Amino acid sequence: MTKPTTATTPHPGPPPSTPADTHPHPAPGAHPSPAPPTPAPSTPTPRPRLTSPLTLTLLLLLMVLAQSPLRRALSTPVMQSWTTVFVAVMIQALPFLVLGVLLSAAIAVYVPPSFFARALPRSPALAVPVAGMAGAVLPGCECASVPVAGALVRRGVPPAAALAFLLSAPAINPIVLTATAVAFPRDPEMVLARFVASLLVACAMGWLWHRVGRTDWLRPPTHAHRAGQTRGQAFWDATRHDVLHAGGFLVVGAMAAATLKAVAPEHWLRAATDHPAVAVLTLALLAVVLSICSEADAFVAASLTQFSLTARLAFLVVGPMIDLKLFAMQAGTFGRSFAVRFAPATFVLAVAGAVLTGAVLL
Repeated sequence: MTKPTTATTPHPGPPPSTPADTHPHPAPGAHPSPAPPTPAPSTPTPRPRLTSPLTLTLLLLLMVLAQSPLRRALSTPVMQSWTTVFVAVMIQALPFLVLGVLLSAAIAVYVPPSFFARALPRSPALAVPVAGMAGAVLPGCECASVPVAGALVRRGVPPAAALAFLLSAPAINPIVLTATAVAFPRDPEMVLARFVASLLVACAMGWLWHRVGRTDWLRPPTHAHRAGQTRGQAFWDATRHDVLHAGGFLVVGAMAAATLKAVAPEHWLRAATDHPAVAVLTLALLAVVLSICSEADAFVAASLTQFSLTARLAFLVVGPMIDLKLFAMQAGTFGRSFAVRFAPATFVLAVAGAVLTGAVLL
């Protein structure tokens, strides 16, 4: 008989080697070899940054290299007319801009907001015209009026009165009215028209907010402006910031005025000026886009001689109350919910107030 064969189970072989096993293990008692040093992280090479001095140097170098083409371009009649208007607007407006910024910075820093709270009547309906008239006494540009109005709300002043001051201070203060008189020497009625229209619109917006405004639309600021600085530091910081900020918008406004005067086709301007409503809306929208400081906008408006006095009055009334930079500042100070309601209402009332005042006084 044959013996049944028993199946033998093969012994498993050694496990396959892994990459970790390829290195021999040190024998017992032997000192392990030191680990290879870890390479130090490489420090990224800083990229060259385009700073303002470098930009100015490159621009000047480019102008030197291209001086011949630039000289030929500037010698054309169109560019000579453009340069004349631009330089005239800048020379006339710059002193008033600097003076207005200095005074507004001094008021924002050295006049305590509690002064306004004590001076205003308790009744919001009466406080609105008093706050509006306070703008005729206290100079301040748009950039300074927004934080001052925020401080007034924070100190307990009724929001309607603070908003009336916000709109009137940059529009009817002595610096602005003096600049308007200098810019319109042959039309002195423009000074009175600007004062009346701006004050009426500021009071109307204050009363409108008192009637229909809601507290949840307004987010008053919760921190003091320029906290942690001395008064001297805050004054010079505010002056430097406002001069550079407002000066940039003045340059843009002067360039736009010179372009409209020298480059824009005559039939375009004639089409706008032939329709009074179109002319008013055109300059009102132009004031919103250009965002010129109120101490200098009269000289830009005076250079737009193609338009009627009423249309230029709309430019002067709308600009200090609502423009692109003011909308951003109001949204940042009082909240976006406030700005999206306050700005369109201000624009409509400013245009209507300018038209009505112009029809009576101009």
